[in-house]
Amino acid sequence: MRKNVQLHELLLVAQAASSMALRDELLKPIWHAFTALDLDKSGKVSKSQLKVLSHNLCTVMRIPHDPVALEEHFKHDDQGPVSTQGYMPYLNKFILDKVQDNFDRQDFNRMCWTLCARKNLNRTHLLISDEDAFKIWCIFNFLSEEKYPLAIVTEEIEYFLRKLTEAMGGSWVEERFEDYKLELSIKQQSLSAWELITLVGRGTFSKGVDRQTLSMGITEVFHELILDVFKQGYMMKKGHKRKNWTERWFLLRPDSISYYVSEDLAEKKGDIMLDGNCCVESLPDKEGKKCLFYVKCSDKSYEINASDKKRKQEWIQAIQMCLSLLQLGRTVPHRESLQKRRDLRQKQQAEQEELELRMRELQTANENKQHQLEAMRKKLEEAATNAAEEERSRLQTQTEQQDRYRMDLEREKMVRQEMEEQVAQKSSELEQYLQRVHELEDMYHRLEDALEDEKRARQDEETVRRLQARLLEEEAVKRAELEQIHLHQQRAISETEVEKQELRKEGTAKENALQAAMLQLEQLEKERQGALEQYQEVVQKLEDAANNTRTWKHKVSHHEGLVRLVQPGSKGPQKITNWGPAAFTEAELSLRKKDWQERKSQPAENQ
Repeated sequence: MRKNVQLHELLLVAQAASSMALRDELLKPIWHAFTALDLDKSGKVSKSQLKVLSHNLCTVMRIPHDPVALEEHFKHDDQGPVSTQGYMPYLNKFILDKVQDNFDRQDFNRMCWTLCARKNLNRTHLLISDEDAFKIWCIFNFLSEEKYPLAIVTEEIEYFLRKLTEAMGGSWVEERFEDYKLELSIKQQSLSAWELITLVGRGTFSKGVDRQTLSMGITEVFHELILDVFKQGYMMKKGHKRKNWTERWFLLRPDSISYYVSEDLAEKKGDIMLDGNCCVESLPDKEGKKCLFYVKCSDKSYEINASDKKRKQEWIQAIQMCLSLLQLGRTVPHRESLQKRRDLRQKQQAEQEELELRMRELQTANENKQHQLEAMRKKLEEAATNAAEEERSRLQTQTEQQDRYRMDLEREKMVRQEMEEQVAQKSSELEQYLQRVHELEDMYHRLEDALEDEKRARQDEETVRRLQARLLEEEAVKRAELEQIHLHQQRAISETEVEKQELRKEGTAKENALQAAMLQLEQLEKERQGALEQYQEVVQKLEDAANNTRTWKHKVSHHEGLVRLVQPGSKGPQKITNWGPAAFTEAELSLRKKDWQERKSQPAENQ
């Protein structure tokens, strides 16, 4: 029971939405007709003309017409002509509220077109017929914004021209439309129906295309957008009684497939009504026919023969798309895309309006801030004037204090420079010492005991050097503290007269801190002197190690001269030299003699 209630509510919502969509669709042609009756462009139409318009509207929409209703509606209005706003209540109450979707839309459009085209259509230099202009007018009403006066925006103009170019078999040139869009944005952002007809009718975007092709393209776009025709063309259909094949012009709509004798649609032969239970499938070749398919409905099936495989596949896909839309309860794709584009434009417009509102709020806030800053600037100027007067009164005292502090700073710089020279000298001595240590390591690397003493000496020296580096860093920190004290004193000088007493107290405290820092500096000097004495002790240890190394080297060389390896003597005759038996054999001596003679002869040849 609950599901039935929900289904009934959904149906009511769908009917209400459909009724609103139908009302919006009918209002656009009626607006064209009403404005066409406004001959002097005053925004008002006489009651007699409105009677004729109302009668014609009721006739084409199959609504019972009450000629007295208009007079009764406007019996208290003695101002003569009626404006659009005055006519709308009558139109809604006596016509649009009673309309049903049981009339021919094209008859309704043609009636409104006849009223407005006579006044607004300029046929000069147009390459299209009145029928094509009527179709463009219908397309304009479909794509135009639901705002009055009616206009079509740039995005919809591009959409329509793309469709028209594709229908004519041409290729879309983006650059040409970009130039036109730029020109259009300079003048305005949209076109009226008659400007759109002029744009297409004069061939601005169809150069090189004959009139017949242009007319066929307009008709195809009209069929797709207005008549909701997904596909159309000639195919063969098999009869149900005679079983013969006859060529028919097929026209596919969202809920039906109509077939006619020819493409002029003069004589309809039947309709294939589509619903969610229908299906379309391909058939194998038979009876000498190829590219067969059939549409199966609940009551009967229809066998159809396409001209080639490509057209067969296109028709099958188009019919399957219609069946899918019916099953999902959706509208035709181009109507959905139009609504999406409109929703997107409305969203962008709302965002733009919100952005403009925020910009105005920010601008207002900025102006308020500017006023506040101006007031603050004036106060600051007054304060600066007062401060300048006070500053002039303190200049003499500040100058004396600055001179005194400058002299102290110069003395500190001299002390620091002397310390840096001493550190540089000690660093040079350390480098020389390290070089001598490396030489001693290379000379006495075989003497393990002496090297151990030397390594210990180097470790002691490294400890002393780190101690000196740490002392230097502490001295640098103390100097930085002294400089900070001077900086604080200079900043304190620039304060007001009231703060001068506090500055003097702070100066006394900083003087005490300075004396303490000097005492620490003297302590560091004593520690550095102690480190220097340790350094001298290390140097003495190095000298002792060097003497020890030389002693050991002398002993080793003495023992190397005394010790010789005992080897077996040669069995043959040996050469006797001044130092005893020769250390070379006969063969070696002959080679050395030959080599000596060659070296002796070379200088003579060079001369």
